[in-house]
Amino acid sequence: MGIGYGITGNVVVEENKVININHIYSINFRITKQIIGCSNKILKYVIDIENNTVFNTLIASPPGAGKTTILRDLIRKISSNTEIPNFNGVTVGLVDERGEIAAMYRGIPQNDVGIKTDVLDNVPKPIGMRMLVRSMAPNVISADEIGSKEDVEAIHYAICSGIKGIFTAHGASLEDLSVNPALKSLMSSHIFERIIFLNSKGPKGSVNKVYNLNKSNSEYILAGF
Repeated sequence: MGIGYGITGNVVVEENKVININHIYSINFRITKQIIGCSNKILKYVIDIENNTVFNTLIASPPGAGKTTILRDLIRKISSNTEIPNFNGVTVGLVDERGEIAAMYRGIPQNDVGIKTDVLDNVPKPIGMRMLVRSMAPNVISADEIGSKEDVEAIHYAICSGIKGIFTAHGASLEDLSVNPALKSLMSSHIFERIIFLNSKGPKGSVNKVYNLNKSNSEYILAGF
C-alpha cells in the first residue's frame, strides 16, 4: 500500500517556483488501494488480441472516478499471461511519478502490477518515459494523469518508436480534453485509438462512453459499443 498526500496553506514562492508550504490548513491523504478485477469492463476495448498487443488508449474522467485504480489493474492484466484468453502478455514500462500505482518499497512493488512490468517511480513522466524506451524496450508504456506539453512530447517519442501506450487524464468529455492545448494536439495527431470515459457516479470501473478513433476526413468517429 502506498500513501500520497496533498496539503494547503501559505505557499512560499521564490523565483516563480513553490519552495515550501507553511501554516498548513488542510491535508488530503491519498491511500492506494488495489481492486483486483476492476478493469474487467474496459479490457475488451483495450486489448488487440489479433496482434497480441493493446490499442493506444486514454482513460479519462473527473477526479475521484478511479482512473489510477483501473490503470493499475489493467497493467496487471496485460503484463501477465494468465487471465486473458489467447493473449500472451506484454512487457509494460510504467512511469509511477508519485508512487501511487505500484507503491514501490526498496525496489519492490507493494501492489500487483504484473510479472512483466518494469517500474520507474519518483521521476517526472517525460523523463521516465524516455528512460524506459531507451533502456527497457517495453511493448507498452504507461503513465497516470498526463496533460503537459512535455508529457505529450514524450508520448510522441514513445509511439513513434513503435511502442503502444495506455494513459489517463482528467476530463469528462472530448470537449474537456480539447480545452487542454497539449491533449488537443495529441488527439489531433490521431495517436489514440481508444478514449474511454469512466462513469464518475457509478462503481469503480463502470464505463460512460468509449470512442473508437479512426482517421476519416480528420474527424473522430464514435463507434457503436
